[in-house]
Amino acid sequence: MAEMIMNARRIAAEPTWQRLLAFIIFAVAVAAAGITLLDAASTNETLRAALAATLFTALATGAGALPVLFVRHISDAARDSLLGFGAGVMLAASFFSLLAPALESAATVSGSAGGGALTVAIGLSLGAAVLMAADRWLPHEHFVKGREGGSSHHDASLWLFVIAITLHNVPEGLAVGVAQGGGNGSALTAGIAIQNMPEGLIVAIALVSLGITRLKAVALALATGMAEPLGGLIGASAISHAAAMLPWGLAFAAGAMLFVISHEIIPETHRNGNERVATIGLIGGFVLMMLFDTMLR
Repeated sequence: MAEMIMNARRIAAEPTWQRLLAFIIFAVAVAAAGITLLDAASTNETLRAALAATLFTALATGAGALPVLFVRHISDAARDSLLGFGAGVMLAASFFSLLAPALESAATVSGSAGGGALTVAIGLSLGAAVLMAADRWLPHEHFVKGREGGSSHHDASLWLFVIAITLHNVPEGLAVGVAQGGGNGSALTAGIAIQNMPEGLIVAIALVSLGITRLKAVALALATGMAEPLGGLIGASAISHAAAMLPWGLAFAAGAMLFVISHEIIPETHRNGNERVATIGLIGGFVLMMLFDTMLR
């Protein structure tokens, strides 16, 4: 990871044509990976299900952003309550839709409850560690806290913010894809889609506050959600090729989501003195996701 970041910084300091060439190479690599995954999805039922589910959750982000075309502002309390709601949904999803089936699957694979719990513990720690490394080395912009990660030579708050939201959506897509690969992704898909809608609105309003037009803000909010299908296809592909990877994938996704909840979302909701309404939102989101997981099993 550190070497990749150093290379990116070196490229950023090189002449324009070299940066353009590097961007073209990167875009071709991403496109090739996407085409490969889409081609596999066309013949793999699990990948098709993961792609459909994550496209649905991504579109929910765009749908949630649509009210920004008519709403000029939301209060800090409302914003923190909506973020808290999303954190609650993700927290419940981590436990009921990811960790619980991960423990069950790992116990079956390892032959013992203790061995299964150790597998899940390692997988969870790896997921959190990868997100922690990304948070440490990739420059990004928080809702309230501001810039974090690597430095920039100019003010690029808009794109740092977009990068942050995109990174935030990757583990959600990964979780949905892995859950679909395990054959139990309906509740998680519904829960992530629901929490993506207020998140899309918050993202769009924040983008408008940075000077982006309302229509472009909706489009960018939708674009950040499109990271979820990529994460979903990666997760489902890994599971479909090796069933023994299911508990690892579920635990990894849970660890990534728990890191996002604790490091990104909850601190953001507590910076404006709205801890009470944020906590109420979190509990409401947790209860709703718990009910979804129970009813949709």
